[in-house]
Amino acid sequence: MYLDSTKKAEIFAQYGKDAKNTGSAESQIALFTYRIKHLTEHMKQNHKDVGTARALTTLVGKRRSMLDYLKERDIERYRAIIKELGIRK
Repeated sequence: MYLDSTKKAEIFAQYGKDAKNTGSAESQIALFTYRIKHLTEHMKQNHKDVGTARALTTLVGKRRSMLDYLKERDIERYRAIIKELGIRK
């Protein structure tokens, strides 16, 4: 499985304040980005997989909503996470 509890804890530790901080906007955006990258690679090989395409679109929308929230609340944190993850605006 591509995303297990140890990988999640690693992502939360890197982008959140610690491994237990799973609710921060930065850690959620980082988790969404990891999942989006995985699904994008899957879609490159399985272009007719409609269920995965829909899941990918949903994840991108959730990440965009979270980024918009962060942009409204704290522009510096928004800019930092965009730069760190290499997300296009």
